[in-house]
Amino acid sequence: MWTVFGLCVVGLIVVWFTHWINKWRNPKCNGVLPPGSMGPPLIGESLQLIVPSYSLELHPFIRKRVQRYGPIFRTSVAGRPIIVSTDVEFNHYLAKQEGRLVELWYLDSFAELFKQDGENKTNAIGLVHKYVRSITLNHFGIDNLKETLLSQIEEYVNKTLQTWSSLPSVEVKHAASAMIFDLTANKLFGYDAEKSPVKMSEKLANTLDGLMSFPLNIPGTAYHKCLKYQNEALNMLRNTVKERMISPEKRRGDFLDQAIDDMQTESYLTEDFLVYFLFGILFASFESVSALLSLTLKLLAEHPTVLQQMTAEHEAILKNREDPNSTLNWDEYKSMTLTLGVINEALRLANVAPGLLRRALKDIEFKGYTIPAGWTIMLANSAIQLNPNTYKDPLAFNPWRWQDLEPQVVSKNFMPFGGGIRQCAGAEYSKTFMATFLHVLVTKYRWTKVKGGKISRSPMLGFVDGIHINFVEKHS
Repeated sequence: MWTVFGLCVVGLIVVWFTHWINKWRNPKCNGVLPPGSMGPPLIGESLQLIVPSYSLELHPFIRKRVQRYGPIFRTSVAGRPIIVSTDVEFNHYLAKQEGRLVELWYLDSFAELFKQDGENKTNAIGLVHKYVRSITLNHFGIDNLKETLLSQIEEYVNKTLQTWSSLPSVEVKHAASAMIFDLTANKLFGYDAEKSPVKMSEKLANTLDGLMSFPLNIPGTAYHKCLKYQNEALNMLRNTVKERMISPEKRRGDFLDQAIDDMQTESYLTEDFLVYFLFGILFASFESVSALLSLTLKLLAEHPTVLQQMTAEHEAILKNREDPNSTLNWDEYKSMTLTLGVINEALRLANVAPGLLRRALKDIEFKGYTIPAGWTIMLANSAIQLNPNTYKDPLAFNPWRWQDLEPQVVSKNFMPFGGGIRQCAGAEYSKTFMATFLHVLVTKYRWTKVKGGKISRSPMLGFVDGIHINFVEKHS
């Protein structure tokens, strides 16, 4: 009798397990789901996504599935069902549907970094998003760049490169991370890296290491370490906000001061919100600009003709100045045709993030497929920016191609800073920083790559062993 009972139990478990597997592999949908595979239950296809590749080509996770299923396919990452789109028209359409069909969304491992009081604040819409964009543009937008920030960036870059030139070599990704972090943090809340007892940039770097890891919060995992360093960084920011709020004499009229003043009129602005807001801005600028700068120097080192012509462009700017001792101005920045082409080309090839994430607010119909409400959508613009139908020889570093591309083609096929109302408010700040760095570099320094530079995508852009460069002042 016990044998029969045991066989019945086993049979029930097998039936239940089979039903569960079938349900996982064939999710409910009020229509036809895009083709694809959900992978094993819970884990999904997470491991395939984080397996590194070692070239500027599209990450194999996306490339192989596009070849098998087409430009729109389904998958699962970290237990969450995801639709991945490399379709130009669909991505462009969704970028304009913020708050109607889709909302901002992050994978759990990233979203957890921006939670407060158990609530995810990354998908803020309406008044909150308008405020975030407004205050960011007020301090890092074009007007402020023209008036004061451009010259401050140049001064800071001069100081940084002087320090780098005193060293045998510099691992650019790490050094650039600290450079962009220290300047941005200074503009946000007066952070002084030289006086700070703890390097906040190192906390952010350690947080980033676990960003794309599986969100398993147990001791010893990369994600657990990631959260540990994140908490340390948040505590430092929390102390900064508290100190400013209770010490009016320390006001500087900066970003943080404006946010604190706005707490009187904007109910959603809390002390905790400001802490996470500052963290988010620092996090975004920290990784994207340092990865982009590292790749740019690697590409320039490998293409001496581009470097030679770009150097001539910047030397012409110095030659045409009435006052040779004046600093870079906005008109000069906008005249850097080749340099801006170099930056755009590096942005196109870098694809620092694998894609933009949104969540469907309702069922979305497109080309006969239905994307269920609640599903995550990855707009894989990395694939679009490497499309040979738009960019001839897409893996080639060709900054001159930007002189011939039509504006309407660029608007749909080049979105390194996002699109629609979610386009990054710090986009111009990042590009201006890059151009200013290159201006100082090629007019005042000689530089050579010492070692490293091998690309690694996992799927975010990185380098296997960094890229080490020796900087030498031209007059020395």
